[in-house]
Amino acid sequence: MYRFLLKPRWILSHLFVLLVVVTMINLGFWQLRRLDERKTANAVVTNAMKQQPQPLAAVLPQGTAATTDEVKTADYQPVYVTGTYRPDQQVLVTNRTNNGAPGYWVVTPLVQSDGTAIAINRGWVPYSYTEDGPWEDFAPPKGTVTVQGLLRQSQVRETNGLVSSPKDAEVGTLKVLARLDVGRLAQQVDEKLIPGYISLRAQDPAQPDLPVPVPLPELSEGPHLGYAIQWFAFSLLTIIVYPLLLRRYAKRKQMDGDDAEILEVTDESELA
Repeated sequence: MYRFLLKPRWILSHLFVLLVVVTMINLGFWQLRRLDERKTANAVVTNAMKQQPQPLAAVLPQGTAATTDEVKTADYQPVYVTGTYRPDQQVLVTNRTNNGAPGYWVVTPLVQSDGTAIAINRGWVPYSYTEDGPWEDFAPPKGTVTVQGLLRQSQVRETNGLVSSPKDAEVGTLKVLARLDVGRLAQQVDEKLIPGYISLRAQDPAQPDLPVPVPLPELSEGPHLGYAIQWFAFSLLTIIVYPLLLRRYAKRKQMDGDDAEILEVTDESELA
């Protein structure tokens, strides 16, 4: 009844189904690993933001000589810094949203008393403002200011297979950047920049309604658990349904054989 299952084309069918099941199970475990990574990242952010704000110099004592690893270790650490803004060296970072509305981030270097600078992400403005202005509506305060916010690591260009994020020109003075790349910004800022930036949360004196400070990161666990359950469910259904389909096919094949024997017997009886 089931000998047909050993035929080459059916063996290929079994192997294909097995490959599909193994792939779906691996995708399920991959989603679980993504979930663990998300939980770990959330824990890092949560623990960092629980810390009391510290002077930037205490978190990065080497200043402009700090390494990217040191900045990464201090990612999301609340800090504060005092200095003077350089609006003449301000840039916009494109493709940023606020409650679904497209716009820019406004990034302005803040020069400290020792002459070094730190890029401040002052927040979001809508696309109605362009690289040619007017920028007066979100001009930073003049004179000495104290900024409190989250220390963040520089953004880098992401590549994913054949899809890559936009690339900034390597030379020249840019008014608009594709990402908050501190290294690229440092090429056109007179002062030496610390290799990280501060996402502004509060400022003294306070800035006007614009820019709108970037909201705190969303610390959800994402859809990974749901996706994992779906992949495991698909693999389980395949394991259950495929044998049932084979059994149904075998029974139908057997019934077709029985019908053929009955017809043959009938034909012989009529001939007799």
